[in-house]
Amino acid sequence: MPSRKIDIIDGRAALDAVRRADAAGEKPQRTDLATAVRYLLQLLDEKAPGNSVEVRVPPFGAVQVIQGPRHTRGTPPNVVEMDATTWIAVSTGTEHWSDAAASGRISASGTRADLSDVLPLRP
Repeated sequence: MPSRKIDIIDGRAALDAVRRADAAGEKPQRTDLATAVRYLLQLLDEKAPGNSVEVRVPPFGAVQVIQGPRHTRGTPPNVVEMDATTWIAVSTGTEHWSDAAASGRISASGTRADLSDVLPLRP
């Protein structure tokens, strides 16, 4: 059964709520954070469909993207993992991929694990 798509209005509302909380120096609501992360992962999947790179944002979600060899079992050869705050920053363009990667906030392994060509997204 395919996962339910997040409506653009709901995704943008959650993203706005996370941004407002951050601007106020507050911790965002977990439901807003989860929806914002999943919405941005959904946009990445739409922009760069494929199965060669797995992008993980624990505990909220993961998606396989980027055209290339399909992985079917075990840990994929190209994995990107980061926390929710970093994912929102790099996917919306408030932080550059290279800066977040250089600071160690992104764990990326594999020859296709650099997402700088497909980020930022336009939520």
